[in-house]
Amino acid sequence: MLGWRLFLSAIMIPAFIGGFYFDAQFGPAAPFLCILAIALAARSSWEMVDLLKTRSFRPDARIVIACAVIVVAANWIQRWSGNESSAPTGVGALGPCLLAFTVALLALFLHAALRYREPGNSMESLGAEVLTVAYVGILLSVTAQLRWVAGADAGYLALGSLIIATKSGDIGAYTLGRLFGKRKMIPRLSPGKTWAGAYGAVLGAGAASWAWFTFATPLLIPGTKPCAPHWAILFGVVLGVVGLIGDLCESLIKRDVGRKDSAVLLPGFGGVLDILDSILYAGPVAYILWLLLPLGP
Repeated sequence: MLGWRLFLSAIMIPAFIGGFYFDAQFGPAAPFLCILAIALAARSSWEMVDLLKTRSFRPDARIVIACAVIVVAANWIQRWSGNESSAPTGVGALGPCLLAFTVALLALFLHAALRYREPGNSMESLGAEVLTVAYVGILLSVTAQLRWVAGADAGYLALGSLIIATKSGDIGAYTLGRLFGKRKMIPRLSPGKTWAGAYGAVLGAGAASWAWFTFATPLLIPGTKPCAPHWAILFGVVLGVVGLIGDLCESLIKRDVGRKDSAVLLPGFGGVLDILDSILYAGPVAYILWLLLPLGP
């Protein structure tokens, strides 16, 4: 299983990076990223709804998927408006997605009111729907905003840094955990997580982050120098820890509903939500770090 996970990771990570490099040729509009983000939002929302259909939870997949997609797609409203110069930057760029989430919240409440029949599960189902739209829609939106946080030219340097650091942290955690893991971290929540795996996540993310900033910066932005090595390593170490927490948080959902994986899609990985768990949780932290640290050229 370890070899299989490493093999698939060696295929998926370069495929994502290659797709981002291709999308960069279309400028700040990022149409490939838009399609990918919408597809991930739809699939992840469906998996989350399927997970939460237990006990008294009865979330409606149709409205949840529609709301999550609208929240994610809102990030491209001003990018495709024809006037890129007017698009907000920094934290202000999150405005459209937060406005879309507000509208989605109203729609979810209205939908719950219209389908109400008797006391018993309305609040539980509504809570599951709001949680799904927030977890998938908001976190994926902030993650996608890394495309523009450092400007049009450095967009995929930023987005790639998140993917490389978090997934390398996942690989490091799984590898060292399988080889040397004995002491469990939180056995009640995630029996497979060990302290050796945690060290592997930090080492893998830190090393991969340094390599990414060192070699990808001059490749993606010709004529520029990478950031100082200590900033690159700090970025990776932080995301390695945060990505591990994100994995544990998704385990909380699955453990509480009695499921091992969010879906049966890829052997050894589970569903899309299982693949994205560390990225979704680490995305907002990476966004903050790009605002605070001198990571760009």
